[in-house]
Amino acid sequence: DLMLCDLSMPIMSGMEFVEEAVVQYPMLPIIVVSGTGAMADVAAALRLGVKDYLVKPLDNFQVLKSAMMTVFKAADIQQGNAGDASTTWPQRNEMVDEELAWHFEELDNDPTAARELLTGLMPDIQSSCGSWQLNYYVLQNADKAPVLLDYTWLMDGRLAFYVIDCSSCPSHGTATALLIRAFFNDYLRQQRVHESHIVELLQEIEKHLKSSRYTSNIKCIFGLFDVVNHQLNLMPAGIGGSVQTSEENHTISGQAWLGQKAFFNQGSRLKIAPSGVRLSLSEIDCANFSITLQRIPTH
Repeated sequence: DLMLCDLSMPIMSGMEFVEEAVVQYPMLPIIVVSGTGAMADVAAALRLGVKDYLVKPLDNFQVLKSAMMTVFKAADIQQGNAGDASTTWPQRNEMVDEELAWHFEELDNDPTAARELLTGLMPDIQSSCGSWQLNYYVLQNADKAPVLLDYTWLMDGRLAFYVIDCSSCPSHGTATALLIRAFFNDYLRQQRVHESHIVELLQEIEKHLKSSRYTSNIKCIFGLFDVVNHQLNLMPAGIGGSVQTSEENHTISGQAWLGQKAFFNQGSRLKIAPSGVRLSLSEIDCANFSITLQRIPTH
């Protein structure tokens, strides 16, 4: 099954419809076909998990057919190899590369649109799950490719996240960031994520970075926060920083970039004070960035 959706609809907006459909039918792939190509709309749709975004009028219906066939092939591969990550990953990589190829070429030729898209993909600056709250702060050069954060609260309450310095990859920063985002979210849907799986995730992403003609080495950092055990696991891949709690400070070295065998980097497993933690990132070219995780005060 596949759903095609416009953004201009009666009663409710297409974006509201997509948001509701994703909740009610999480396994149903959606392609948006809209008359607006505004990067804010594209970013909003991608945040909701749509598989592709096509702009009307479609002068060549082969574009729509190609997008639909890519989604169908990806679904067939996933269904035929359910649960076998070693089999599905290489094939899924090819599907994502094919699905987004023409977008990558357009974004490489339009830095302003690329910057607007990446900025639009940034999540809410504040989010909470249970008794814990996440806030992030970013100050960056408006003329440079931005720092991109993505995070997901998992079903068991843990927080998985990553940060990418898109300006560290001048030639293919946008495409590389979009592919990392796609594989990160796909991995979370397919796997039960443990600390050791962060290394496995880096290995799989690096395999694809090497095989794709749209990507380059890039600076980033991956993390997993366990709210029950108050433990923060960090895997740097070019971005370091400092971890501050009410009790102590730790320094994290950036080490090798993603694409340079970053899965060999030394990760950090840190016990966090019950009150929370602040992660301030360094080795970022054009921005100041920090993430704060803290308990929500009870009254």
